[in-house]
Amino acid sequence: MGETVAGVVGAKEDQRVNTEAAGDTPRERPTGRDRPFARLRVARRPRLWFELLLIAVSYSVYSMIRNAVPDQEAVAQRHAQLIWDIQQAMGLAFEQAVNHAVNEITWLITGVNYFYATLHFLVTIGVLVWLFRSHPGRYGATRLVLFATTGVALVGYYFFPLAPPRLMEGMDFIDTGLVHDTWGSLSSESMQTVSNQYAAMPSMHIGWSVWCGITLAMLARRRWVRVLGALYPVATLFVIVATANHFWLDAVGGLICLAFGFLVSTLWFGRLCYRLPRRPVGEDTPTHVGDHAPGGPTRTGVAGKAGGTGGASGGEGRGDRASAPERVVDDRDIPRPTRNGGPEGAGGVRVHLPLEVGRAPAPRPPAI
Repeated sequence: MGETVAGVVGAKEDQRVNTEAAGDTPRERPTGRDRPFARLRVARRPRLWFELLLIAVSYSVYSMIRNAVPDQEAVAQRHAQLIWDIQQAMGLAFEQAVNHAVNEITWLITGVNYFYATLHFLVTIGVLVWLFRSHPGRYGATRLVLFATTGVALVGYYFFPLAPPRLMEGMDFIDTGLVHDTWGSLSSESMQTVSNQYAAMPSMHIGWSVWCGITLAMLARRRWVRVLGALYPVATLFVIVATANHFWLDAVGGLICLAFGFLVSTLWFGRLCYRLPRRPVGEDTPTHVGDHAPGGPTRTGVAGKAGGTGGASGGEGRGDRASAPERVVDDRDIPRPTRNGGPEGAGGVRVHLPLEVGRAPAPRPPAI
């Protein structure tokens, strides 16, 4: 009887300690007005229907605002000439040479045109789907980077209308999409009526492609995927210049917007999106200490036992009275031994393992 009572008390103490280790103490729980915002700042598993609706609505609003910016052709032409003069003063006005050279190679310019018209969306959507499936704990924060980057770009479109090189007056740039009749090109008559032709600064082709490249380079396991991720924004820079859709300084504007997106996400979630746990808090797998996928989180947990034997999973066997909350941690947070022999989690927080309640071990026979 004494052992049973001691086991119940010990289990409750283990539950309290592990609850504090998971950051779920009453004094840490958000209260009042702060609670909804605090919940939004915790990495959770995304819901498919919500993500599809959010992306559709957000892109529709973005396109509507981007295309609603009043056409200021005279101002856009002056800004384009200003950008060109700055690049010439720097000795880096190479867009026209690249544009003419690539246009001479039919198969190359055709591929470049379709790269510009399609991959900008396909690759970005593909990376979002991959994050959703493979890195649900990091999806929300990484998606916020993309959304904040795109949102701040609207400020540039409104306050700094810019004609792309292909539309500059008095210049000899070739509109490759129009010349080679590329499907989906912004130069086509159907696209000219629904898109803002003077929204060139900043370049979201660069902003989105660098976001894709960094995400793949940081999170992909296969080396060839990481290499492709690193090369994708480089290829995109070549494409936007060869098709005369952007100056290279537009790409710098896209990088500034992307830096703003990373800043917003980091301030909101408290750490860089790629350093968040791969799996969100509350996942059911893995269930044992040490059972974790390479590069993924580890689950540590305890279970109180009364009148039965317990295992590391804390959810099996007879006589289970209570199971303590579990905590998802990164690989570096795997419990390690301390001086007093107990395991220790990240930041020096002791993690109590399950108590075994039962018969005492039989004494060893005396040595002969």
